[in-house]
Amino acid sequence: MEQENGTEVTEFVLLGFAGQHRFWHILFVLFLVIFVVILLGNIGMILLIKIESALHTPMYFFLQHLAFVDLCYASAITPKMLQNFIGTEKSISSIGCMVQFLVYGIFATSDLYILASMSVDRYVAICNPPRYPVVMSQRVCIQLLAGSYFMGFINASVNTSLTFSLNFCRSNAINHFFCDELPILALVCTNVKLNIMLLTVFVGFNLMFTVLVVLFSYTYILAASLKISSTAGRKKAFSTCASHLTAVTIFYGALSYMYLHHSTTETQEQEKAASVLYGIMVPMINPAIYSLRNHEVKEALPGIRKKCF
Repeated sequence: MEQENGTEVTEFVLLGFAGQHRFWHILFVLFLVIFVVILLGNIGMILLIKIESALHTPMYFFLQHLAFVDLCYASAITPKMLQNFIGTEKSISSIGCMVQFLVYGIFATSDLYILASMSVDRYVAICNPPRYPVVMSQRVCIQLLAGSYFMGFINASVNTSLTFSLNFCRSNAINHFFCDELPILALVCTNVKLNIMLLTVFVGFNLMFTVLVVLFSYTYILAASLKISSTAGRKKAFSTCASHLTAVTIFYGALSYMYLHHSTTETQEQEKAASVLYGIMVPMINPAIYSLRNHEVKEALPGIRKKCF
C-alpha cells in the first residue's frame, strides 16, 4: 500500500515470512509450542533461583535477570506473530509498533550487558576466589545490573525516537514478522543514511564493548584454569563457564549477522531466520543450557520437587 508524501501512517502491516499463508497452521503450532516452552523455562528458572537459597549467589542473581530479560523480549514479539498467523488482519498500529520496537530494544540490549556481567563474575570467581565475596558484593551486582538496564533504555529510546520521527511514504508494509529497525527504515522516503550510521554505531559499540569484556574475562579464565594442577579442578573451572559461553556464542553471533552485515534483497529471509534465532530460539534454549550443563541447578531441582510436592 503506497503512501502519499506527508501522509501520517497510523498503522503498519507485518508481512511475516515468505509463504506463511500456505504453512500458517504449521508455523502457528510450532511457534506456539516454542513460546510455551519459553514461558515455562524462564519463569521456572526465575522461581527456582528465588526459592532455592543455595542459588542466592552473584552468578544466579545475573542468571535470574537474564531469564527475565529473555522472557520480556520474546514476549514483545511472539504473541503478535502468533496472532498474525491465524488472523486475516496482519496490521499493527503505529503506537503498537513503536512500543514493540522500544520494549524489544531495551531488553535485547540489556541481554548483552547482563551476559558481559556474568563473564566478569566468572572471571573473579575463578581468577581471584579469596576476594570474590568482596569484589562481587550485592552492591556491585546491583550496579552492574542497573547499568545493563540503563544501556538498554538509552539505546532503545534514541533509536525509537529517531526512527519514528521520520516520514513514511513508500508503503506501510513491513517485510518482517515484528517491528525491527531496518525493515522500518526501508519504508522511509527521505535519506536514512544518518539513521543507518547511528544504528551501526550503537549496535557496533554495544557488541564490541560487551564482546571485549567477555573475551578478556575468558582469556584470563583460560590462563588461570591451565595453571590448576588437578584435572578435576580444571574440569570444574571449565564446566562452570561452558553454559555461559554457549549462550554468548549463539546470541552474539546471530545479532552480529543481523545488524552488521550488508543487507540485500536476497538476504531478507535469512535476516528473519536470524531474528528467530536470537529473538525466540535463544530465550527458549537458555534455561536448558543453564540447567542441563550446570550441576548446581541440577542439584537444586530435587530439593524444589520435595518442597512443592
